[in-house]
Amino acid sequence: MTDVLIISGGNAEDLIGATLCQHLEGLRLAALPLVGPGKRYEGRVERILGPRKQMPSGGFPFNSLENLLADLQAGFLQEIVLQIRAAQLARREVRAVAVVGDAYALAVGVLASDWGRRPLFHIQPLISSYYLHGRSVWERLRQPNQFFAEDFLFYERWMHQFVRAVYVRDKLSEQRAHQLGMHKTKFLGSLAMDILGTPERDLSGLLDGRKVLVLLPGTRADVRFSLPLMLQTAALLPELQPLVAWAGDFTNVPLAEGWALDIRDEQTAIAHHNGQQVWLLRGAFSAILHVGYVAIGTAGTANEQAAGMGIPVVAFPTPGPQYIYPNALRQSRLLGKAMQLVEARADRIAEAVRVFISDALTREKALQEGPERIGKPGAIPRIADELRLAIGVGKIL
Repeated sequence: MTDVLIISGGNAEDLIGATLCQHLEGLRLAALPLVGPGKRYEGRVERILGPRKQMPSGGFPFNSLENLLADLQAGFLQEIVLQIRAAQLARREVRAVAVVGDAYALAVGVLASDWGRRPLFHIQPLISSYYLHGRSVWERLRQPNQFFAEDFLFYERWMHQFVRAVYVRDKLSEQRAHQLGMHKTKFLGSLAMDILGTPERDLSGLLDGRKVLVLLPGTRADVRFSLPLMLQTAALLPELQPLVAWAGDFTNVPLAEGWALDIRDEQTAIAHHNGQQVWLLRGAFSAILHVGYVAIGTAGTANEQAAGMGIPVVAFPTPGPQYIYPNALRQSRLLGKAMQLVEARADRIAEAVRVFISDALTREKALQEGPERIGKPGAIPRIADELRLAIGVGKIL
């Protein structure tokens, strides 16, 4: 019998789920990742269920028609059928279900919990009422694929009748949920900051005394566009030391024209051009943020974690699949003055970075608004306590 089945719908969601596993140590755990192979769960759960297949869109099939067609050709519909089947089989042998993700992930969780007959908990890290704030009906109708991230839609609210609790990403979203009659909704702390972790290693030996420019190209195929442009921008900012939080390996790293890559070891490489050096570091994301002064990012959760630490972020849209203009614009509404969205040109990006490092008032507003909007850590340990209590192995809080 599995104590808790964790269902997650994306890269950041897998990381939240894997962090939750750490706080559920001692229980029998299983995972059902809905986007990709769910490698973050390896070594943390007894079983990883489902087809575990990576789709071309990286979990963003509805960002564009091209993404959707590519996923359909790769077996998107068959993937859904297999995931639903895995959930139906799992409900016979689980004591509780924790869902991390959107309404589709919740629907799979409803099946796995046998329509709420087993304790079902929904961790909703995607919706923020900051996305909705100030948007006219016309603006929303022009971008219907953004609806799911801006508000709790009717089908998600209907499924919440089967859950014990819903955990949201910020206080404003908790207030909005209560206005909609979702009284099981709680804000317990920042999920994004919970998964950041402590610095993975000491970077003091790499630092040369300049303020650190954090480069966050993301983890998806957007890096083919964003990293070369970030390198070109770094060359325009010699007063800053650029460090790239690199998620992949060092084979086929996309470089700007004229740049070369020297690989030092499995965790470290240097991109260089005309005397300009940019460090690419694997497994050092938190360490980089902890020494960062300003960031350039085309990432989802990573941008938000930077802002949550008081690091101003300059962002620019990519051709996709993830950080397309509507998604980047939506994130700018979330982060407010902590993020500046600019045109994808090296000179414009560099100009925005210099504003954050030279204009004291602009920087002060960014340092204040980022942590305020993202919130403080502490949600995941409390969610774990409530899960333990639901299956009778925890203490009354």
